[in-house]
Amino acid sequence: MKRAGDRWVALAAVAAVLVLVFLVVPLAELYVIIQVGSAIGALNTVALLLLMGLAGGWLMKREGLGVLRRVRSQLAQGRAPGTELVDAFLILFGGALMLSPGFLTDALGLALLVPPARALVRRALTRRFQARIDGGRGVRGLGDRGRDEPRGGSGYLDV
Repeated sequence: MKRAGDRWVALAAVAAVLVLVFLVVPLAELYVIIQVGSAIGALNTVALLLLMGLAGGWLMKREGLGVLRRVRSQLAQGRAPGTELVDAFLILFGGALMLSPGFLTDALGLALLVPPARALVRRALTRRFQARIDGGRGVRGLGDRGRDEPRGGSGYLDV
């Protein structure tokens, strides 16, 4: 069973991430946009942001269609497309980052859209997921069984 302290720690971690995403990142983006604007001019800064957005959209479409072809190929061969699904999620996330105005999120989004950088992130995520599975924690929030009860409990799928 989970302790109440564990829940508070998890809640504090979520709150910290939300503060980072909704307060720190926009302030950092604004600072970078102002610095770039003072260096190259306001109109050039806006043009550069638009150009990055268009390039990100094109790259997202190109990479997304490539992953879709690989998913279809894996399914046609009767295999589960695990790597391809992680790539699809990372491409979707990278595209969403490219839609938000700013150079920092565009840089991160662009990194997720470029295959070599995406492969590094995919490997890190895979290691993290594997460590959670090997640690016996599994996926949180899928029922309230204790640690001693096997997955699935009495033969029913726990979703």
